[in-house]
Amino acid sequence: MAEPFVQQTGNFTKVLLRSVFAAFLLLWVCIESDGAEQTTIDTSRGEQMISEYFRAQTAELQERCLADIKTLEDWEAKKEVYRRQLFEMLGLDPFPAKTDLKPVITGRVEHEEFFVENLHFQSVPGLYVTCNLYIPKGLTEPAPTILYVCGHAVGIKDGVRYGNKAPYQYHGAWFARHGYVCFVIDTVHRGEIEGIHHGTKQYDMWWWNSRGYTSAGVEAFNSMRALDYLETRKEVDSSRFGVTGRSGGGAYSWWLAALDDRIKVAVPVAGITDLQNHVVDGCVEGHCDCMFMVNTYRWDYPLVAALVAPRPLLISNSDKDSIFPLDGVVRVYEKARRIYKLCGAEKNIGLHITEGPHRSTQALRVHTFTWFNRFLKGETPLIDKPAVPFFEWEQLKVFDELPADSINMRIQETLTAKASPPSVPRSPGQWAKQRTGWMNALREKSFRGWPSQAQACPLDVEQIFSVQRHGIRLSAVSYTHLTLPTN
Repeated sequence: MAEPFVQQTGNFTKVLLRSVFAAFLLLWVCIESDGAEQTTIDTSRGEQMISEYFRAQTAELQERCLADIKTLEDWEAKKEVYRRQLFEMLGLDPFPAKTDLKPVITGRVEHEEFFVENLHFQSVPGLYVTCNLYIPKGLTEPAPTILYVCGHAVGIKDGVRYGNKAPYQYHGAWFARHGYVCFVIDTVHRGEIEGIHHGTKQYDMWWWNSRGYTSAGVEAFNSMRALDYLETRKEVDSSRFGVTGRSGGGAYSWWLAALDDRIKVAVPVAGITDLQNHVVDGCVEGHCDCMFMVNTYRWDYPLVAALVAPRPLLISNSDKDSIFPLDGVVRVYEKARRIYKLCGAEKNIGLHITEGPHRSTQALRVHTFTWFNRFLKGETPLIDKPAVPFFEWEQLKVFDELPADSINMRIQETLTAKASPPSVPRSPGQWAKQRTGWMNALREKSFRGWPSQAQACPLDVEQIFSVQRHGIRLSAVSYTHLTLPTN
């Protein structure tokens, strides 16, 4: 369960208001500490006003999302702007240097149809990514290759961490039995080496927001570096990369496919819905920090989906998924499909809905396999083999002993670059230029979500109560300072 994390339309304002209110209550308790009967304050009106503010802001962002894209020319002009914004909102601008991956194969497991290499690489020095590479036997030429990004499965047994790749092994096995290379990579949070996804939820690391770091960003970065490694393998046809994963892995599939054109086909499973579901309906409370970017540019999620166009994209979900509700999934699909239509690629986007809750089911897997067969292999065979696991978790473990130089637990401190210290201006002119730049940045980024002057209205001040104790008068008032849309 993650804290709400939708920048200007979400958590920051709510936390700020609650902090101010908590300070107010503390002062009131101190004044009343002489034993006088304390007053119970009804906060329902304030809570209702905050909820209405979030609802109105969400409606505004929902209406605005992709509304200015009318033609293919509009989309081509804006697409790379949007992509740069997404890099920034994931904490990947500037993009971390691509250093030596230092891949190491630590073991090999055999099956009659394929083999598995247990390996690790370092996406940056000290950030270890533990992986299983599934390779079909008898390959005579490079094969289409799937990057499988894992969700939040817990691969821990008797206190030993095997990574979330171990419980997701049946995906790698199915692909390898059908002629694909499949690379299954652990996440920072649930890998063999423990790291942190829930910085704001569990550890009160609210500095992540101001630093611009996101656990979504580190998973996107590790996925891109996984493609870099795959490009070095002779078994891999790097012109036919696909990505899939479910739940958290569904989200990472979105980030990677939106950011990296090397992905030719994408099937995110149960990994996206829109702001209405997250903010208004509250399903954000069921999610990990890694599902969200720092929403500086006030996006709704169909924009992420649109960035995959015109490449083949199957949006896959179940109809009773409480954290990716059906109505929001359909809204994302409908808006993204309009962009595909502008690109002349409407046949390349699909929506697949099965019956069931938020769970990995065979029905979801069959359509995933069908989509990749169609678009990466140009085939439509009968899916007659179920996806099943073949190995004990111990067989898929990469490390016997964890590396002493690992920075996985503290990667949030270094992956997103800090801003450089400003230089001291040497003249009034330099100061004026620096000040103007800072003020513009504050308006365009830090406070981008603040209401405009056009939304201002009379304060409508209402006194709630006024009381005097020990020569101190405490008054409580409420006021309204902006007009909210009524749609």
